Order: sequence, then structure tokens, then C-alpha cells
Amino acid sequence: MSTGDQQRPIPHTEGRHVAMPLGGIGTGNLALGADGGLRQWQLHNIGNHRGELPGSFFAVRVSQWEPPFDAVRVLQAPPAPLGSTSTPLVTDDVVPRWQRDLLARADGVASTTFTGTYPFGRVEYHDDTLPVQISLEAFTPLVPLDVDRSSLPAALFTFTITNTDSVPVHGWLGAGVQNAVGGDGVLPPDGVHHPGYGGNTNRVHRSGGWTSLLLENQSLSERHPGAGQMVLTCDAAPTAALPAWTSPQQLLDFLASRQPFAAQDWAQLPPDASDPQPTGSWAQAGPSPAGSTWNAALAGQFTLAPGESSTVRLALTWHFPNRQVNFTQFGGIRPEQLADRAWLGNYYTTRYPDALAVAERVQAEWHELERLSRDWTDVLGTGALRAGAVEHLAAQAAVIRSPSFFRTADGHFFGFEGVHGASTLMWSGDVGGSCPLNCTHVFNYVQAVAHLFPEVERDMRELELDVLQAPEGFIPHRLLLPLDTPQLWDREIGGPGEPALDGMLGTVLKTYREVRAGAGQDWLARYWPRLQRLLHYVVEGWDPQDTGVLHGIQPSTHDIDLAGVNSFMGTLWLAALRAAEEMALLLGDRAAAQSWRERFETASRAYDEALFTGEYYVQVLEDGDPVQFQWGRGCLSDQLIGQWWAHQLDLGHLLPADHVRTALRAVVQHNLRTDFTDFEHGYRVFADRDETGLLVCTWPHGGRPEVPTRYCDEVWTGTEQQVAAHCLAEGLVEEGNAILEGLWSRYDGRRRNPYNQVECGDHYVRALSGWSVLGALTGHVWDATSATLHLRRPPHGTAYPVLTHTGWGTAEATTDGLVLTARYGQLAIDHLALEGQVSSAVDLHLGPGERATVAGPVP
Repeated sequence: MSTGDQQRPIPHTEGRHVAMPLGGIGTGNLALGADGGLRQWQLHNIGNHRGELPGSFFAVRVSQWEPPFDAVRVLQAPPAPLGSTSTPLVTDDVVPRWQRDLLARADGVASTTFTGTYPFGRVEYHDDTLPVQISLEAFTPLVPLDVDRSSLPAALFTFTITNTDSVPVHGWLGAGVQNAVGGDGVLPPDGVHHPGYGGNTNRVHRSGGWTSLLLENQSLSERHPGAGQMVLTCDAAPTAALPAWTSPQQLLDFLASRQPFAAQDWAQLPPDASDPQPTGSWAQAGPSPAGSTWNAALAGQFTLAPGESSTVRLALTWHFPNRQVNFTQFGGIRPEQLADRAWLGNYYTTRYPDALAVAERVQAEWHELERLSRDWTDVLGTGALRAGAVEHLAAQAAVIRSPSFFRTADGHFFGFEGVHGASTLMWSGDVGGSCPLNCTHVFNYVQAVAHLFPEVERDMRELELDVLQAPEGFIPHRLLLPLDTPQLWDREIGGPGEPALDGMLGTVLKTYREVRAGAGQDWLARYWPRLQRLLHYVVEGWDPQDTGVLHGIQPSTHDIDLAGVNSFMGTLWLAALRAAEEMALLLGDRAAAQSWRERFETASRAYDEALFTGEYYVQVLEDGDPVQFQWGRGCLSDQLIGQWWAHQLDLGHLLPADHVRTALRAVVQHNLRTDFTDFEHGYRVFADRDETGLLVCTWPHGGRPEVPTRYCDEVWTGTEQQVAAHCLAEGLVEEGNAILEGLWSRYDGRRRNPYNQVECGDHYVRALSGWSVLGALTGHVWDATSATLHLRRPPHGTAYPVLTHTGWGTAEATTDGLVLTARYGQLAIDHLALEGQVSSAVDLHLGPGERATVAGPVP
């Protein structure tokens, strides 16, 4: 991860905070560190950034017959001294104590380097004392638009071992994992001990060239929260198994004791051989004593001539079906109050009977899953995107597959605001989901889900309009589970207390986005009456005099009530009016379209006249408005958030274009701070020392209120990316790049994890505004209602990614013209708009691998 050359190797000493998640949508995760260690185990349906699984590590034994050589190494680099890499409010640098103890007793490798374009992470192990070079590539399949392939509960590892010596070498590549069935995902095991353990069994199975260990606990009840399965599988021939061990040294001794034998000898072993087990049979270890479990390990052999390379593939799969409401919900609803209604289940576990079935799919489809996932990273890395952008855009999908999101057994898709961590310790601990659920105002920033996986984002809109919306028309900004629970229609919600107005306006915008992303006109017709009811509720509540301007108390994403005339709520309102007009036109409701258009024109003039100072847009309080938590004459970074939305939905300028650009320049000038050394942090610290970050609000000309808008002195990555993308869309390239360079340099692995942008919790979903940067860089806008693709011409000889709701590929600038190539699904495009000029119909239908020239030569 780098703001310089793409794929710059990061030494583990510079990437202490790198922790790349491995896991599918709604399945839970583990993470791979730049040092080669596995950490942040979160398989048990609860977010826990400090989740540990002792005994889970990789190791290698390397031997030579002549000259004599034999060595065992833990495949992990040495940890930094405790506390030496700490950063405020993040813990991705934490190396579990058991790993520190292991590396203090056993030899690790001298160093590692990490490179990654999500979902692929590559670790190179460096040790001059070994006659081999070893590398690891890890990934979990990620195929945009393909929710099924992107939701596998699996982590895939490919080790490549190369003989760098002049004589043959042989050895064993080992992988250990703890049987965590019965654990709660919260309390860290003490070695193999945990209160939930006991009765754990590990079985060995060989089939189709793979050796698998099935880790389970059949003594648990079917609905026990920790019930489930894990599978570790390896494709090496031969593979030896150690089904039950309790200390890491036992695994290292196991590797050291293995006898070499060639693949042809393996085939001739007698059927009753106990090590290795005969093909198709099972050998069982267990059940484990009460309060304890077994670790399990596989070791794949390799034999290499000088200069020769070999690979060993390993996969870990899991199956934990009993997700429950294990979090306190707003409205004071605690898990224990739900009793038998707390069970939610897991959608991914309805797709497979057990973890072995997942392993068998991974074994059979490994190469196809890898090819499709690599096709995606290749599409992003086509060369036209500037240095650093590819890795950070690719990392957006890591948030979608973090424990911030989950799917219940019925297939519904839900999101916390983030995962509790160091940034939430002061008020809610560091385990579980932060601020449940489907928070409409925070999700106003989220763009990546709708473009990468539109079907699950569409489900969130349906929940808002089918479940959350009250009979009066308003929509609370948080959803309660189970879905038959009375929603927050008549109770204080929290963050803010009343239904957030920006969240309701966002529902209108997001609904139109989903229509443009392929939901279809019938889907829109189904929800149009509900949207109309919502819009009329807003008018009656905040503009009863038909001024076009919203007045009074306006609950917002800053967890407080805004007031008066302000452009934060105002531009969202303007964008919602334009979206309503466009949706009405799609449905042939010209009267409604005309009504919303007239209101928009009135509102646009009124907001601009009332709020634009000639430099930026301010807030004007009216008689009776509260003064606490307002920004008044300040410069709010999010002051034009609705215009950011409008550009993504092709709605045009909501306010005079020159005023918009002037205000954006002022935001960057006043709010982008390049040094925080002497800055006074009033609350949470998301940028410090000599870092660069965009403050939520400043008062460049004085007049800061005694109690200003909450969080004004913080740096939110979701806002930074929103403003940066908006700047780029307006042609303010220098300003947009300055914000992005600051953000990306903060999250480059040295002090923060590039796969974990933090706000109120880890993997905070507001950060998914970052997907809009891709559209801003390339001009990419897709409208499924007319099958129109908007795009800028990429520089000659390069390409831009193209993503529609039915397929994805590239648009390459060649001497013959702009060439579209499909890489996945179908690229079905009726119209192409280059540089804003809509072409005649292109009527393009391309399947995977097909290409067509759709525009004239590129100068």
C-alpha cells in the first residue's frame, strides 16, 4: 500500500498496522499481517479486533542431505517492542502475546515484506540462513456483482517455495489452527483452554488429492452460539496430519520429525498406514477434556532441485450458523430481553451444509475463483488510475466483508456503523457492532456496496421502506431486530434523538441510485407511493410555508440537531427534489415531476441567496433556533454533500456552479490541516503529529460558537473522500488530490491499517464514500434506466474500469478508438457519453472476453 508506485513492497517494520481481512460477505474474518502472522479472528458472529486463536500459524522445515542442513522456522517476522508502534484509537499493530511468546522461544524468519491489492495479499519471507525463498499469497474470492462467490467463508493460501541453492532441498510446509468450536469470539483462549471448550474433535480425511482436517464439537446443542465447524485442507502430495496437539512446540517438533518420501512412494503406502492416513478414511482425535480443545495441523512436503519452485495450497473454511442479537439496540433493547427471538442465523450457512462442503467447493473451483478475483484487480489496475489509487479503491471492498456487515438466515443485509474497537472504549467497549443498525444518515456516505453488490444494497432500501417507515411517512434512522420488533416510531433513538432528517433525504437519493443501478421501473413503482409520503412529510414538517427552504430543528449525522437555514441539509434537500423529479418522469407522473421541479428551483435560489458569502456557504439561524452545536459562520467540510450526490446521479448543479467551486476551494484552504503537532483535540484523535487531514469544521474568520457543532475538530475519512471526489468532479484536481494524499499517507500501514478506516469503531462504513473517487477520477457514471455509460477518455494507451449492474470490464484508449472489453458478466450498453457528449446508440452487448471499438481514435 503506497501513495507512490503501486505494489511497493512494505517491510514489516514499516507495515506494523497492516492487517488484511480474509473472509466473505457476512461470514466473519481473520486477518493476515505484514509480518506473516494471523490475527483478528472474528468467526463467531461478533466483531472483535483483538480476537485471538492461539496455535494458529504457519511454519516450515527445510533440509538438505549434503551438505547437511536442517532448520525449522515459524513463518512470521519478529514483533516490535510493545507500545512502540501505537497510534491513537487503533490496534491493528497488536501482536498477540502467544505469538510474541512463540517467537521468543522459536526461530522466526528474519523479516518480511508485504504487497497487496485487495483481495490479494502477498508476504515475502526473508531469511539468508535458508536455502529457499518462500512467499505466500492469500485471498478470499471477490467477484463484484457475484454475491455468492464473494460470500465464501474461506481463506485461501498459496505458498511458493523456490530452491535458491545449488543442491536439492526438501522439507515440509506446516499450518496449524485451533479448533475454536464452542468459543464465544470474545474471551481469548488461554492456550487451548476456554470456558466454552470441551468435547472438541478433529478428524482427518483424504479425498481427491486433498487432505482435510474437520474441526467440530458434536456435544454442543444445535442452537448453541458457538456451535459450528472449521476445516483446514491442503493439496500437497504427500500431506501429513497432526490431529491433536496443545502447544506450538509440538507442531514444530512434528515438522522436525517428518521423514521425507517421494510422491511415488506415497502412492505405494499400505492401506493400513497410520501416518499418513489412507485415502478416503477418517482418523479422529478427541473429544477434548472439559474447558479445553485441540489444535490441529497439516504439513505438505516439497522436494526441489536447484532453481526449482513448488507450491503448497492450503485453505481454511468455517461454518458458524447461530448468529444472534448479541448487541444492545437503541431504544434500550438488550439481548436478554429477546429470549427465544434473539436467533438470527447466517445466510452463508444456508448455502452449505457444513464447512467441509465449502472446502470441497474451494478445492474444485480454486483456479476459477482466483482467476475471477484477479480479473477484478487487473481491471482496477489498468494503468490509467494514478499511483496509489488502485490499492485504496480495491480496499473499499474489505469494509463490506468486515463484521460491520452481516446477512441473516432469511437473506436480509444489515450493517452496523462499524466494529467496536479502541475508538469506542470510552463508551461501549471494544467488542461487538457499533451503533446498530442500518443507520440511514451514516449510510448516506456509503457508495461502494451499491456499485459492487447492488442486490444487497437494494435490500437495505426495501427494509427502510417496508419495515422502518412509519405510517405518518417518516423513517427512523436505526432499525431494530428481529424485524417484527416495534420500530423506533415513538421513542428516542440516539445519535440523534429524533429521526435524522439527512437520513430520510438520503433514502430518496439512495432509492433513485438503486433504480439507476438496475432495480427496475417496476421496483420503483412499488415504492413510489412510500417515497411520496416521505417527501410530503418533510415538506409538512420543515417547510409548511412552501418557501422551498427547510427550517427548524433538523436532526443530523453529527448526532445533534442542526437548525436554521444550512447547506448541509439544504443540498441534500435540493438533490432529493431533483431525484424525485427524475423518478416521477420515469413513472410518467408529470404532475409530480413538475411540482418537485418548481420547488427545487425556488429552493435553489433561496439557499444560494441566504447562505453564500462569496467564499463559502454558511448557516443562518432564525428566531428561536438553538445556538448549541451549530456552526454559524464556520466553514463545514460537508456543506455541499448534496452536490456530491447530484454528480453521482447525473442531476446537474444544484447551486450556481461557480459558487460551488469557490466554496470547495475554501473548504480545502481552511479545513485541510497539514500538521497537528500543536492542535488541541477536543474528543477523538484521527490525525496527529505531522499528518494531513480535513477537519470537519473550522471558523477561519472567527466566531466559533461556545458549544460548536459536535465533532468539528475531528478528521472523518468518509467526509474527506466525499469532498475529494467532489473536488475532482468539479475539476479541482489539485485540491482533491491534496485531500487523498493526506488520507492515504495516514493509512499506509505504518500508523494505520489501509484496510481499516476508523471513526466510531473499526471498519467504519462512512469510509465507503471512497468508492465515489473512482467515478470522479474517470467520469464513470452508469444509468441502467437508459443503459447509458458516462466516461471520460482515458489517456492514450491506458484504460479505465467499467462497472455496470450486469458486468464489468475496461475501456481502453487505442489508436483505433475507445475499446470496451467485458471481463465478467455482460456489458450491455445502449448509449455512450464521452466527456459529457452522448453518442448515438451503440447497442453494445459483450460477453466475457469479447471486445468492441465504440468511439473514434484517441488523440
